[in-house]
Amino acid sequence: MALISDALAEIADTFELAAAGSADPLASLAAAYRAWALAHPHLYRLMMDRPLPRERLQPGLEDRAAAALVAAAGGDPDAARAAFAFAHGMVVLELNDRFPPGADLAAAWRRGVAAFRPAGEPGRRA
Repeated sequence: MALISDALAEIADTFELAAAGSADPLASLAAAYRAWALAHPHLYRLMMDRPLPRERLQPGLEDRAAAALVAAAGGDPDAARAAFAFAHGMVVLELNDRFPPGADLAAAWRRGVAAFRPAGEPGRRA
């Protein structure tokens, strides 16, 4: 749990920095999430491959780690959860080398991010 707590605090720091002053916070957060997970694959799997014992986390840490994404999703926690699920799935598939050779993952990330932009925001896909 100490590793997971430390990693969540690091992710919160990373997300706060990525979103601060960004013209496209959702894209910045997606890039930061992907980069962090690919740089720490074993820690990422440790954090994500089993239920999270929330009662053992520092109070407020999970909310802090999610706050930048919720804000980038227009304050909608359900949209933030959906965007998180997309990013998690993309990362797991990439870590497990499940995309075909030559797949344009950058294009897939751009498409996914565009789908989760709040309504009325430039670049949102219908």
